[in-house]
Amino acid sequence: MWTRTQALEFLREEARQLVTVQASDRPWQLPFAAALATGLPLLVGAWFGHLAYGLVSSLGGLCLLYLPRTPLHHRMVVLMAAAFGMAACYALGLMSHLIPALMVPVLVFITLLVTMVCRFYRLGPPGNLFFIMAASIGAFSPVDVVQIPLMVGLLVMGSLLAALIGFFYSLYVLRIRDPLPVTPLPPATFDGVVVESVVIALAVGASLGLAQLFQMEKAYWVPVSCLAVIQGASLRAVWSRQLHRILGTAIGLMVALAVLSLPLTPWTVPFIMMALTFVIETAVVRHYTFAAAFITPMAILLAEAATLGQTDPMELIQARFLDTCLGSVIGLAGGYCLHHPRLRQGIVLRLRRLVPQRFQG
Repeated sequence: MWTRTQALEFLREEARQLVTVQASDRPWQLPFAAALATGLPLLVGAWFGHLAYGLVSSLGGLCLLYLPRTPLHHRMVVLMAAAFGMAACYALGLMSHLIPALMVPVLVFITLLVTMVCRFYRLGPPGNLFFIMAASIGAFSPVDVVQIPLMVGLLVMGSLLAALIGFFYSLYVLRIRDPLPVTPLPPATFDGVVVESVVIALAVGASLGLAQLFQMEKAYWVPVSCLAVIQGASLRAVWSRQLHRILGTAIGLMVALAVLSLPLTPWTVPFIMMALTFVIETAVVRHYTFAAAFITPMAILLAEAATLGQTDPMELIQARFLDTCLGSVIGLAGGYCLHHPRLRQGIVLRLRRLVPQRFQG
């Protein structure tokens, strides 16, 4: 049990982290490019009277956020690989919607594969987050089987636009800022690539399974919240992420309620989305809780803007808050399994028995 002094020290440390703003040298042009990548598809959709199509392409535009600070040839390879990953995850999510019983196994498979690839290639932030978000939104998108090629094609078109924007942004920024060298990949470890990926995938799958068990409607935000929390570098980091995620989401839901109360039209949604993206990409490297307050309304618009006016905004806000709480709690439990020495060692031993020796490295 903690003493009163230890509890006060813990609370002081949490409060300090909540008010600490990190230094960052991220140029403002990157958030601006990200805003264009998410907003331009929406403007095109508004022009042709198909905002729902623009939202799907806007989701593909998020691949721009994987642009690394490396030479041009490496930047474009990473960006196109991220575009392919987004399209594949979204397509699998859409297909799993046709058979609800497969939603959890498919999401576990996607999370496992994507997390292993991201960890093997040391992909930096946002890591596997937007791939899983694309799969989750796809899994709760009510489309017929004949519409799947259309929807995937729309996302690919948004990703290609993001690649084009990323190319021109890179041409500009590399003139004023030296790139970082492409460093050789360190040797992959069984624990870091396989064990952690399995635990993360099972936690994400469990969060979606519980959401289905509780009959939570359109619970795409549950696995995303779980994933965002579980990936802390330590159990303390996982706890802090859970706290910051719930607090940031609570504030973000108030922001979302204010946004949803505006007279939204197909022409105002793109500009709101661009403003939210710009603020998020400017703030996320400086203060995660502040950024989370804007990630929430952005995600709600991405998934719900096409049906706004058909749902009570307050019910939508309450549902997303419950999603965040459930996902964060499961993420904390998964983080406990991941960072508790005895539990982790038991998981490692069982996985080593299951995985052939030649794959254990």
